Amino acid sequence: MWHTIAKQISENLNIDFVITHKEQLNQGAQTLAFKISDGQHHFFVKLNELNGLDQFEAESFNLTELTLHSTFFVPDCICTGITLDHSFIVLEWLTFSNQSTDNWQQLGEGLAQMHQKHEQAMFGWQQDNFLGKSIQTNRWHKRWDIFFAEQRIGWQLQLLHEKGLHFCDINEFIEITKHTLHNHVIEPSLLHGHLWRGNVGFVNHQAAVFDAACYYGDREVDLAMSELFGHFPADFYHAYQAHYPLSATASERKPFYQLYYLLNQANVFQGMYLTQAKSLIKQLIERN
Repeated sequence: MWHTIAKQISENLNIDFVITHKEQLNQGAQTLAFKISDGQHHFFVKLNELNGLDQFEAESFNLTELTLHSTFFVPDCICTGITLDHSFIVLEWLTFSNQSTDNWQQLGEGLAQMHQKHEQAMFGWQQDNFLGKSIQTNRWHKRWDIFFAEQRIGWQLQLLHEKGLHFCDINEFIEITKHTLHNHVIEPSLLHGHLWRGNVGFVNHQAAVFDAACYYGDREVDLAMSELFGHFPADFYHAYQAHYPLSATASERKPFYQLYYLLNQANVFQGMYLTQAKSLIKQLIERN
């Protein structure tokens, strides 16, 4: 397996790369991760099951788009492929620097600048991609309320339903979501799509992002996600607001945007996320 990966790195970079050091990293339950090196070149490798190649190719495409349309430091994808037993992705190795107030301000400014580029007229993405291991559907739509209600909330609720987990009447809750978002008139922004502390860092004091689930949508989604699993420092939000202030009504939509991520966690991990998602749905139904 490792010979195949080293050979593909050599071919893509036109170097003679032979692995002399391999270290397994703590990546979590969904993928295996390694740092590999020949003493001079260092790479980050993720392994998945054979059927995980689509996920890695989607990740590579997301990183390319973020590189083109943002000022963030984004790791280069060296290659993707398969061995006899695994699919893999090889990424540029990032050495993170310590966090500072200036770093978080830069991240907030960079996100605001990316969100301000309204270069796409519709909501969606060029292809379906992945939120973690879950397929994220991205069929283009001109209306945000329909796109988010059906392809985000409705999709996740249906996945749970197929597992025998019933939180509410799916069609009824889709309509509640549409009603909440119906009068929210926006232009599509490129979203990171999975913006939490685990997917950002700083390289030579430059803001870096990775593990994205990109699509064109409401910029408030990225901000809502950033507050869900480990709130970003206040400097990040102050910098964002200074460059691209949020609407005064953003708080009305935030729980729906956060619900999408909670539902995905419930689908993948179940446990406490089932309780949290069910509780939030109950609150939103009662509110509406």
